[in-house]
Amino acid sequence: MDILAWFIALPLSALLAYLGVELFLGLRPFPPVPVPAAPARVALLVPAHDEAAGIAATVEALAAAAPGASILVVADNCSDATAFAARQAGAAVVERNDPGRRGKGFALAFGRDRLADDPPDVVIVIDADCRLRKGGAERLAARAFACGRPVQAANLLTAEEGASPLVAVSNFAMLVKNLVRARGLVRLGGGALLFGTGMAFPWPLFATLPLATGDAVEDLSLGLWLARRGIRVDLDDQALVTSQAAPVEDSRAQRSRWEHGFLRAAATQGLPMLLRGVATASVHLAALGAHLMVPPLALLMLLSVSGLALLAMVGFVSGNWTPLWLGGAAFVFAVAGLLASWWRHGRGILSFAALLRIPFYIVWKIPIYIGFFTRNQRDWNRTSRDGERP
Repeated sequence: MDILAWFIALPLSALLAYLGVELFLGLRPFPPVPVPAAPARVALLVPAHDEAAGIAATVEALAAAAPGASILVVADNCSDATAFAARQAGAAVVERNDPGRRGKGFALAFGRDRLADDPPDVVIVIDADCRLRKGGAERLAARAFACGRPVQAANLLTAEEGASPLVAVSNFAMLVKNLVRARGLVRLGGGALLFGTGMAFPWPLFATLPLATGDAVEDLSLGLWLARRGIRVDLDDQALVTSQAAPVEDSRAQRSRWEHGFLRAAATQGLPMLLRGVATASVHLAALGAHLMVPPLALLMLLSVSGLALLAMVGFVSGNWTPLWLGGAAFVFAVAGLLASWWRHGRGILSFAALLRIPFYIVWKIPIYIGFFTRNQRDWNRTSRDGERP
């Protein structure tokens, strides 16, 4: 029984402790740093699939936020008027029709081929439903051009007034992942992961990336590909990309894609990357490997509660309470980090009343985790936009 207790307590405590360290290190924004002059030629690359309803607004918003940048929309396997609407809004457009090779990676590779005819200094990838804070493109482009590495903007979700409390919880979870933990990971020396939108690449690097894949989490895979080659991704927490959160009833397939992809990467690359980092004295790889091994928050909370319950049972039977005290202390540390993140950054998007709904959000996500074993989501899928449901 003691062996079983330690088998549960040690890995669970390590995961919770690492999460807590990332959270507390990520509470403070990065100090302001001088940003060099932006390069003359910046391209915003926008992959779009059946986005006719909103692509014009996106192009107009990007043009206002980054007036000096060119905008190229890749209308990828569209069955609607995405290409026409984007052209009418002032973007350059290329159309791709290849139903057998679906996915964002193929669209990005197709757009890169067009840009290669007259390459820009920096390419910034922006999703078709995203908005870029004014001045963000200049910051991202300047930093990517100066350092020769990718630079990732903070990527957050927004919600309309009166949105479901579960949407607010989901938006807070995204803030923890894409801002607080991302800053903590960078401070630990790991470099940032890529979030799929708000990604700036200097052209010489962008020209070499393995983009043309059908990977359902192409951004995560690309960030790990870069890490294995010793290329760090910088995080600019003052450059912000936002998108509207999908209604709860429309988002389960998207969450399944994101979280199944993350779990696959964690299972196959997390521990090897951690061990490789330790063996080569690479803080970058070790921190990224440890980050990958921490499950998504809802899953980690489920595992933690279940594990602590088992440790309590073992304590009653064997009288050995030390594993429970260790696991409990790590759990309290991680939860304290989450509460500090909410107090520092999340109160504007998640009210105290909505905070109390977190257990319901965790229960809502249980089918997603069961689906990892029964119907693993590997293919690209598009989430319905607000107003598209009948």
